Amino acid sequence: MGASSVLLCKGCIPWQGLLLTASILTSWHLSTTAHVTIESLPLQVIEGENVLFVVHDLPENLATFAWFKGLTNMTQRIAMCTTDNLSGPGHVHSGRETIYCNGSLLLKNVNQKDTENYTLQTYNRHGKIISTTSKYLHVSAFLWKCGRLGTSAKITIESVPPRVTEGRSALLLVHNLPENIESFFWFKGAIGVKNLLVIQHIPYRKSTKWGPAYTGRETLYSDGSLLLRGVTQKDHGLYFLQILRRDDELEEAEVQLQVDTSLSLFCNPLTSSQFMIQVVPRYPAEGERVLLQVHNLPEDLLNFVWYKSKDGTQIHKIVEYTRARNSTIWGAEHRRRWMVYNNGSLMLQKVTEKDSGMYMLEVSKNDSNIDKASVELYVKKNVTQPFVQITDTTFTGRRSVIFMCISPDTDIFIHWFFNNKSLKLTERMTMSPTKCGLKIDPIKSEDAGEYKCEVSNQFSLKTSLPVSWP
Repeated sequence: MGASSVLLCKGCIPWQGLLLTASILTSWHLSTTAHVTIESLPLQVIEGENVLFVVHDLPENLATFAWFKGLTNMTQRIAMCTTDNLSGPGHVHSGRETIYCNGSLLLKNVNQKDTENYTLQTYNRHGKIISTTSKYLHVSAFLWKCGRLGTSAKITIESVPPRVTEGRSALLLVHNLPENIESFFWFKGAIGVKNLLVIQHIPYRKSTKWGPAYTGRETLYSDGSLLLRGVTQKDHGLYFLQILRRDDELEEAEVQLQVDTSLSLFCNPLTSSQFMIQVVPRYPAEGERVLLQVHNLPEDLLNFVWYKSKDGTQIHKIVEYTRARNSTIWGAEHRRRWMVYNNGSLMLQKVTEKDSGMYMLEVSKNDSNIDKASVELYVKKNVTQPFVQITDTTFTGRRSVIFMCISPDTDIFIHWFFNNKSLKLTERMTMSPTKCGLKIDPIKSEDAGEYKCEVSNQFSLKTSLPVSWP
């Protein structure tokens, strides 16, 4: 019997003990002629798993029954079966459906497109409908249970380098990418504007669509980062990343790409006349001091204000300096560890990971104009050793395994090893967006061995202890 055939059985299989996951919302009885009911096993289903519709109380004068996809459109037939064990698949039969002698229907390897009403009709020997009973199946998206799930650190973007010389390349590096991404979008200039869309990407479909703002010089990476080659002055400005998670929540981040046409390929960017901020050292470790060093502060300033944010809101104000009065006014909780200099630079003692983030300096000048410069501070933190967690699932002889690399750290890179060699992905393997999860479905004998994961950031690296399967 081929893969697209409908399985018939004379005896009914036992339903207890099947490992399933499904989500059924409601049930209708469109005919009171017979009290046929449908039970779903289980009640919640996630894509990639199986669901069984168990039928109860078939009528005694039953001659034929048929399953349909939909509530009222009886042309969407999945399969039909008679009590004489004659059957025929319908034109919406996908090869994943199995029909049993007691009327029950098994749907394997479900996906979100399977979310629908499923209708069972029974007929007597004269072809008259005895009963029509429907059940609604909702298939939830598969959600990884590792990595950043949207409740911890928020997504940020770093421009590497902070200022780029015209003609060179710039990387818009994404930090703290969430798991369970439905899709993400890059925009140039403003978020949500169709004509400013650079790229749309749907990871689980491996689908990429370039938008009207695509120039042909952009390269997208699997972690969401965007590389721009051969930048020009037209590339200068804000870039926005919008992420739609599979729980329908949105996350957004932005970054300023600063393109300097006054810099040649060979000069020192700090010798230019541009108003800018440099972090010294570039990546301070926790407990160290860091200087936000200002270059080329405007000479005709009236006052300047430092903020710990990308916008100038009072709640984020660190310090305000007024030249005429030579006065300094500190924001709440900033006086103890901060020191400000007349040239605008700002010193922070004993930095912690909480000090990471965007800092902005706003300068008011005599001509009533305002100059702004910003910089992102990254505090170096050593990663902790991760561990690997295994979830093993078996259903009707098909076995799948999920390996999860568990780490308390955020903004990390993850790499997998199999038998002490870098893991090579096969068609049966699925990796989560940040590579914290590895799913093998179905898992086979050649997958037996030791698995371990390695986590790293820009400053340190740790490897988990190996775990064996099976």
